[in-house]
Amino acid sequence: MIAPDHKRISQQATAGLLDRRSLKLAGDRVLPVAHLRSASLHPFLYRKMIDRVEPSARPGDLVAVVDKHGELLGHGLYNPRSEIVVRMLGHDAVPPDEAFWQERLERAVELRRRLLRLDEVTDAYRVVHAEADGLTGLVVDRLGDTLSAEAFSLGIFQRAEEILSRLAELCDTRHTIISVPDHVHGAEGFLSDPIRSPSLASRTTVTEFGTRFRVSFDGGHKTGFFCDQRENRRRLAAFCDGRSVLDLCCYTGGFAIQAKRLGRAADVTAVDLDEKAIELARENANLNQLRIQFVHGDAFAYMRDMFQNGRRYDVVVLDPPKLVRSRRELDAGARTHLDLNRLAMRLVTPGGLLLTCSCSGLLDESEFLRLVHTAARQATDLDSPAGEEPSREHGRTLQILARSGAATDHPVAPNCPETEYLKAVWLCVL
Repeated sequence: MIAPDHKRISQQATAGLLDRRSLKLAGDRVLPVAHLRSASLHPFLYRKMIDRVEPSARPGDLVAVVDKHGELLGHGLYNPRSEIVVRMLGHDAVPPDEAFWQERLERAVELRRRLLRLDEVTDAYRVVHAEADGLTGLVVDRLGDTLSAEAFSLGIFQRAEEILSRLAELCDTRHTIISVPDHVHGAEGFLSDPIRSPSLASRTTVTEFGTRFRVSFDGGHKTGFFCDQRENRRRLAAFCDGRSVLDLCCYTGGFAIQAKRLGRAADVTAVDLDEKAIELARENANLNQLRIQFVHGDAFAYMRDMFQNGRRYDVVVLDPPKLVRSRRELDAGARTHLDLNRLAMRLVTPGGLLLTCSCSGLLDESEFLRLVHTAARQATDLDSPAGEEPSREHGRTLQILARSGAATDHPVAPNCPETEYLKAVWLCVL
């Protein structure tokens, strides 16, 4: 297995792994078999669960999976370089063929276009949500006339171009881009630059509830736009009429812009450390003819400065990037969430709203709520500006108004809790 540091992986060492795979089954080849020590309904089969895999199996191969008694459990994609040695595609007796892939894609598109009717309100939505759509290791967002995909496994990456070609026909889109997140390079043992269709522009423009956003495909986070927060952005707008709003970790301005345009907020301030994101956020505000104050800076420093200056806001949004990518990052990520929430709560006017979010799937909701509650107890005014009396010595009191998650185009697989990653807690801060 390759060490989990993608900087140590050379393009030459992994070049052979990047050959494209067909979705067709080779009729004359018997599938290699992976023998399990322990069975699970979860789609991820980790190294410790594998007894042995037949030596004919190559990285990215489709393999048959059997339990310790030799009973067939289904089929999956094999990668000996990953801790997730097999990613299950299904539990049918018949191996996945062209019809299997086509049916999965049609079903995913049908959900978004016919049942959810997303085309009526936006042209930016998730078309494939990995395990929840039975396509493990693949997420695809429709962003205008482009399908923007992230591949999280070697086997899916090898097949991604054909998958997106089929998906584009179903979605009536023209362009594609396939990216591999940095942390996947080390985890899966291969290195690849984004694969773009020949005529793909560096940007596109999407519409969400009548609001326009520019999306950049050069160095953006994830697929380029956070479709998962779409419903939460609209919901937040209902609290903003005539009020002051602070959007922390704003990225390209989604919450801030909808608070101003849909919510008619009196004033909106948005903060992010990513200079390119802030530049695009300003463009998005101008695109919608909105006046918003954008701040390029660290959210921690900004919140401390505003507190010392006595600045408070009626509505605060805290939506940081993913802070926990692995179990070894849990403690550090939890501390960062605690500190962010403690500082944010001090900036909410008494009786105001805090929307606090976490997109770290490994941080479960009960632990996130515990951190939020702890942050409220620690959000005192004991370090008030010199000469002012502390107004609170025992923190802030919270009322949980609601809890929500990702928009409906991000369904959840009951056998894969990781597909329910986004947590959004709506709080009245007293």
